[in-house]
Amino acid sequence: MKKVPILLADDHKIVREGLKLLINSQPDLQVVGEAGTGKEALQKARELKPALVVMDLSMPELNGLQATELLRAQQPEVKIVALTVHEDPSYLRQLCSAGAAGYVLKRSAGDELIKAIRKVMEGGLHFDATLAGKALAGLTRELPATSELHTKDLSEREKAVLILLAKGNSNKEVAAQLGLSIKTIQTYRVRIGDKLGLHSRTEIVSYALRQGWLSDA
Repeated sequence: MKKVPILLADDHKIVREGLKLLINSQPDLQVVGEAGTGKEALQKARELKPALVVMDLSMPELNGLQATELLRAQQPEVKIVALTVHEDPSYLRQLCSAGAAGYVLKRSAGDELIKAIRKVMEGGLHFDATLAGKALAGLTRELPATSELHTKDLSEREKAVLILLAKGNSNKEVAAQLGLSIKTIQTYRVRIGDKLGLHSRTEIVSYALRQGWLSDA
């Protein structure tokens, strides 16, 4: 069985050691590297090419949010699961907008992180249930009031693109999954924005959830 290569980014070595033991105990997962700062996480990701990064939010040099934004820009194929003590829903919204596909609290049981990693690697989303409810309530209030009126105007292809984007996929990943060019996906994004008034990743995720398109995530 080919194991999923994972990079751990956390400024506490003892936390990394515990996570490493937990993850390496799984038959399908393997820690291939560790980083103690956001800047080191970017460097190690370039060197090691992990499929997924477990990212702490509070790190020196670059925090987890900054590192997530830069990493997704440099290596859009890499999945991000945030692991943090922060229980403020605003952090979840920001991470979601930056392209993270998972958000797990450090107080959660170890199997919650494993569940999140597997869900994200399958192309889904995994957010702490309590925080997700609060964060999405805020996102719902931020959505353009007219967006619901134009759902019927979406083509099946546009809907498919929207759902894949909402699941945290980059334009490149969506193009690969649908067998289209990146330029075509960009065109679809513009159309979706024009029809629904959704332009940010945050708005796209919230809209897809309201429609029930991500209920399995």
